Amino acid sequence: MIRFAVMIVLLLTLLPGCASEPPKQSDKALLESSWESITSSAEGSTVRFYMYGGFTHVNKWIDTYVAEEVKNRYGIELVRVPMDAGVFVNKLLTEKSAEKTVGSIDLLWINGENFKATKEAETLFGPYADKLPNYQKYVDKGLASFDFGYPTEGYETPYGKAQFVFEYDTARSTTPPSSHADLLEWVKANPGRFTYPQPPDFTGSAFIRQVFYAVTNGADQYLSGWSQAKFDEQAPKLWAFLNELKPYLWQEGKSYPKSSAEMDTLFARGELDINMSYHPLHAQSKILDGSYPDTVRTFVLKEGAIFNLHFTAIPANAPNKAGAMVVANFLMSPEAQLSKFDPANWGDFPAIELMTLPPEERKKFEAIELGKATLTPQELNKVAVPEIPAEYVEALEKGWEENVLR
Repeated sequence: MIRFAVMIVLLLTLLPGCASEPPKQSDKALLESSWESITSSAEGSTVRFYMYGGFTHVNKWIDTYVAEEVKNRYGIELVRVPMDAGVFVNKLLTEKSAEKTVGSIDLLWINGENFKATKEAETLFGPYADKLPNYQKYVDKGLASFDFGYPTEGYETPYGKAQFVFEYDTARSTTPPSSHADLLEWVKANPGRFTYPQPPDFTGSAFIRQVFYAVTNGADQYLSGWSQAKFDEQAPKLWAFLNELKPYLWQEGKSYPKSSAEMDTLFARGELDINMSYHPLHAQSKILDGSYPDTVRTFVLKEGAIFNLHFTAIPANAPNKAGAMVVANFLMSPEAQLSKFDPANWGDFPAIELMTLPPEERKKFEAIELGKATLTPQELNKVAVPEIPAEYVEALEKGWEENVLR
């Protein structure tokens, strides 16, 4: 009977799909393994990628291009799991409290205060970045070493680069505002035609950070780190600006869109005359998929447009760390970054440094048609300002709820 049972187990391990996960090994052993060994152990495994699911075009790119490429190249089955970042952060914290050593998440799309919270709670695997060949070859290590002012220390790897822009339809508005003071006057002159997503929605939170910089004389004063005294001194200027806007907003500021996707819908059907996005190619992508008319353009305000890198990270209790490392590495490849850059696919700026590429590879990026709706990289670079340290983000979101929403 024992011999029969053993034969059954051996037979099952040979059947397709019965050994889909790699053999478990310690984090230390994995980080000491060669890249060839890591890719070999990832073959035939499943990677569950938890990520924000509100962008239809991004979901499609993951489900088609990325899933097909990692399947063909590495034999990895990629499963996208849509979930807001705050929800999967709580999931990781709950699993840690319950001492759950094997979780359900292999890879995360993450940055900012969510990365800081998970890193400080010791719920992330690493440092693994230096193990990934594409990180070593193509990434600006200085830029990637901080995420909203918080040191990454190799616990996440770049995925894309984003910058905040506004959108307007030239068929409805001929001249957009040029500064935050102009924006205030424009909103008052056009009541009900402007709003912003309710923080902590990522885009809504980014908008109030933009205003915070503008009404308090710039970003430099915040970049050295969190200061409660500085926040207490400067934040009232932000609340005053936003409360002056409030009566003239869509629905008189009595409610706010819950997400950037809801904002997109309001703008597309003509309820709003100005939209906003943390993706400079967002408007062009919407034109290409038919959601926006081809008269939509993007603009920035003269006080600056914040930019950041967004990242992927691997939970400390991920069941398939090797597979997650292979997928994270592929996402930084020139091929994946080129595909992602195309507004017909996603329209996300590259996370890699193009000067690290051979000339023929650089030309492929330069040949991407960004579209008439998109500001040039040169125009965006002129107004680029860095993201604020994560502690300010948390304080601004909480302060907005207490001082503006109520």
